[in-house]
Amino acid sequence: MAKKIGSPNDLAALRDRTKAEIDLRMGLKEMQITIHMGTCGIAAGARDVLTQLAAELSEASVGNVTLRQSGCAGLCDQEPMVTLTDKAGKQFRYGKLDKRKVRNIVQEHVLGGRPVAEYIMAV
Repeated sequence: MAKKIGSPNDLAALRDRTKAEIDLRMGLKEMQITIHMGTCGIAAGARDVLTQLAAELSEASVGNVTLRQSGCAGLCDQEPMVTLTDKAGKQFRYGKLDKRKVRNIVQEHVLGGRPVAEYIMAV
């Protein structure tokens, strides 16, 4: 049985959603967030961190951030972790993350411009 194609509005919404997801991961923007996705990071929950970051950024309609993935950063005991690079090139590495911490980082650092010192491993 053939699958029914949605209405033009459904297709437009799908196109817009897909374009936004691609845009989130491509291009150089004011801020880059790199999720460390080595084996140790994945085992510690990096996929959940990536999913939460994407959801928080989408919900807040943040358009100036690129999400990237990398391998292991060599600090396995700090996983899951992300490195946030601001438009000046300054890096902030956040470690031992969970969904609540990710939400705080997006609200305070990404949207508010205030790094969350209690989660920072290195500046």
